[in-house]
Amino acid sequence: MEDYSVSKVLELREKRAKLWESTKAFLDSKRKDDGLLSAEDTATYEKMEADVVSLGKEIDRLERQSALDAELSRPVNTPIKNTPSHMGNENKTGRATDEYKHSFWNAMRNKSSFEIQNALQVGTDGEGGYLVPDEFEATLVQALEEENIFRQLAKVITTSSGDRKIPVVATKGTASWVDEEGQIPESDDSFGQVAIGAYKLGTMIKVSEELLNDSVFNLEQYIAREFARRIGSKEEEAFFIGDGTGKPTGIFNGTGGANVGLTAASSTAITVDEVLDLFYALKSPYRKNATFLMNDATIKAIRKLKDNNGQYLWQPSITAGTPDTILNRPIKTSAYVPTLAAGAKAIAFGDFSYYWVADRQGRAFKRLNELYAATGQVGFMATQRVDGKLILPEAIQVLQMKGTTGA
Repeated sequence: MEDYSVSKVLELREKRAKLWESTKAFLDSKRKDDGLLSAEDTATYEKMEADVVSLGKEIDRLERQSALDAELSRPVNTPIKNTPSHMGNENKTGRATDEYKHSFWNAMRNKSSFEIQNALQVGTDGEGGYLVPDEFEATLVQALEEENIFRQLAKVITTSSGDRKIPVVATKGTASWVDEEGQIPESDDSFGQVAIGAYKLGTMIKVSEELLNDSVFNLEQYIAREFARRIGSKEEEAFFIGDGTGKPTGIFNGTGGANVGLTAASSTAITVDEVLDLFYALKSPYRKNATFLMNDATIKAIRKLKDNNGQYLWQPSITAGTPDTILNRPIKTSAYVPTLAAGAKAIAFGDFSYYWVADRQGRAFKRLNELYAATGQVGFMATQRVDGKLILPEAIQVLQMKGTTGA
């Protein structure tokens, strides 16, 4: 199955690359002297481009499926090596114990007992819920990463409690030319601090009592998937456009966000030179790990652009596990990046590891028996505390569209 998936992905990548070559050839042959297409040719081009995009999404799906198949195919037992008497005897404690995990899910299903309550004391949340078992928390983190592209790029840290103070070099000292026997002037580095706290993010999940009591229903999988979908979406929105009030500060926010490296001449279109200017607005040390982030609609506009050598800026990936590129740097897309509009910040380019996401463990669930009892449902309240801030603004440069007033 795995070999089939790999070969299928490679086949689709080759097909996509050939289709893109055909699309570029059509675009070049049909462009008029002014660079425009007729209405009929535009429709044909957009259909060809849509096929390229669809193939890209199918490749992504197959790669995710292949990764999941590999995970599910892993052996569930540890092989015996030399000393079987010591195999698997690691003493798990706290929320990692099998007893805690068993008790937690029994409590979620309302199968309560003295032993269950006793076992859950090690993971009691301050607001009356129970901290999720360690293994389940790892599943949630993994699911969040699948939903949230920002976590794949950012630096993720875990805090236990309180604000995390991060020291940052604000200005650097310099050397000076001095006369013989002259005094060397003092020039010190100056330091600042960025404080990362924890904002509360929560969601309510409702499950019917009949479904909950059905032993076939996989409560753990359902909650993990729903929690990841809801929390991951809201997190990603904040990491991009959050204003820092009751939520993380996003990279596109005016205060605490990334530097505006370039303002476009138009409010609705981007030129090749502007993409190049944005690329070089980022200092070279950051470029080697830099990624382009934009909306799908912005990529659609950039696909038609060529550099001075007649090469298209956007290049599809032909290697498994690698993204599409612009100027040989990877591209990621998110619906939360603003689209091309007056004054909008449409493209971010930089090293996103300088954006720090702080998770304050652990994530907590609370079962609500009475709230939805009249409708025969049981509520589950899921919460987590998280913050995010850009530690070094110069590490990410943003292209902003021209404003309506010409700014």
